[in-house]
Amino acid sequence: MSDDFELINETLEGRPAAFGQLVEKYQNRLYNTLFYVTGHAEEARDVVQDALVQAFLRLETFQRKSEFFTWLYRIAINLAATRRRRLRPTVSMEYLRNATGCDPIDRASPPGNRIEQEERCEQVRRAIGQLEEEYRVVLVLREIDGCCYDRIAEILDLPAGTVRSRLHRARLQLREQLKQVLAAEDIL
Repeated sequence: MSDDFELINETLEGRPAAFGQLVEKYQNRLYNTLFYVTGHAEEARDVVQDALVQAFLRLETFQRKSEFFTWLYRIAINLAATRRRRLRPTVSMEYLRNATGCDPIDRASPPGNRIEQEERCEQVRRAIGQLEEEYRVVLVLREIDGCCYDRIAEILDLPAGTVRSRLHRARLQLREQLKQVLAAEDIL
């Protein structure tokens, strides 16, 4: 964290290359989160770029009450929500698989298990993509990005209790959607 503050100081002193180091440090992690939040690779790249530009332009307003990472994520999540309301894109979670390639798999698994695992991953992606945005964002930040409750609360500017509540509801909705998918498969 102090390294981030040093890079911020350097940037504010007129050395923009220091901000480039912050970009390198956080852009991939931010993209990964936004990829799941937006459900679309191009949209995630656009939001990351916009968030980094906004962070650079507003760097003087960063009050250092939180980590730079948290502040940057808050900017990005807010931009993603604004763009989503404006554009209302509908992208299937199947696009995620096509954009990222294969899922991580256990190399020791027999091919039949690998296919089943890929199908399950696709079902989970689709189910995540169908969650309401407020639940999807919390779920992605917690389960995919690994953020703790307090960090999610900071990023989304919500009380920690609201984060826990939304995460609980997201998990319940996800479980219900996956039950429906699995039930439909049993019928077939």
